[in-house]
Amino acid sequence: MANEVYTTSETNLIKAAQMARIREVDFVSQFAHNSLAKFLEVLGVTRKIPMMEGTTMYVYSTTGTLQSGAVAEGAIIPLSQYTTTKTPVGEITLNKWRKAASAEAIKKSGYDAAVRDTDTALLKDVQKGVRASLFGFLNGTITNSVTASGADLQSALADAWGQLQVKFEDDTAEAVYFVNPLDIASYLGAASITTQNAFGMNYVEDFLGLGTVIISSQITQGTFVATAKENLIVYYLTMNGDIAAAFNLTADETGFIGIKSGYQNEERAQIESLVMSGVQILVEYAAGVVKGTIGADDSGDDSGDDTTGDETPGDEEETPEV
Repeated sequence: MANEVYTTSETNLIKAAQMARIREVDFVSQFAHNSLAKFLEVLGVTRKIPMMEGTTMYVYSTTGTLQSGAVAEGAIIPLSQYTTTKTPVGEITLNKWRKAASAEAIKKSGYDAAVRDTDTALLKDVQKGVRASLFGFLNGTITNSVTASGADLQSALADAWGQLQVKFEDDTAEAVYFVNPLDIASYLGAASITTQNAFGMNYVEDFLGLGTVIISSQITQGTFVATAKENLIVYYLTMNGDIAAAFNLTADETGFIGIKSGYQNEERAQIESLVMSGVQILVEYAAGVVKGTIGADDSGDDSGDDTTGDETPGDEEETPEV
């Protein structure tokens, strides 16, 4: 019997293109599920709002006076008037990154080192960008935030905790603090603490019994920022749909990030990767943010960033205009 010559591949053969897709799925999973999702869980973020490219993001402040509810029978019920003001904090934009490994680099170091390992390094740098955006916002001026201070870290955080309980008195406020590691080290001295890691940042749960502490050197030493977990919100551009189809991106159901990896640029003899994302973590209500100072002892002063002391974020509208 003559030998048969097969001109097509076997059924269910795993091909190189499928393996590239598997690597892309793994990349997306590391970013969106194993890393960012864990960080959002630590922060207590439950609201994730998809937006359109170029949409302006706002931080909201609400002021007003509640009229007496003791109204005589048949009398006109007085109106309680509230005014919501919004402060623009920038537009959400699509970020794009491209990486290429030359034929020479692949020949010298091998495919894994030149392409896969550098994809992993790219992922870490994209994460850094999301973190830097968050801390840039927290370190800046947040109009209508309140202030807290204390002689040491514990008393300063305790003052902030008290401010948050007042601001969110109608809710069960779970506090989250963003603190420089040198301030924690200075307070603890030789004492040890158990830290965990999410999205490239260390954190401590139930620190001093006051709440979750996110540790980052991007927070200015001697200061900290605190808010209630329910006051944090994520705006993002989805990488699903048309953009995924147009550029053959791999994304998951969250759409936080899209990647196309390992495609050939034959004109330049290189293997390239394309990554797109647009994620911004913000606070929703400025009155629910505490900007703190460590080493001062004038707690209770609400004269910080244009503070409006009567604001109670829990009384405001849940879904602001964006």
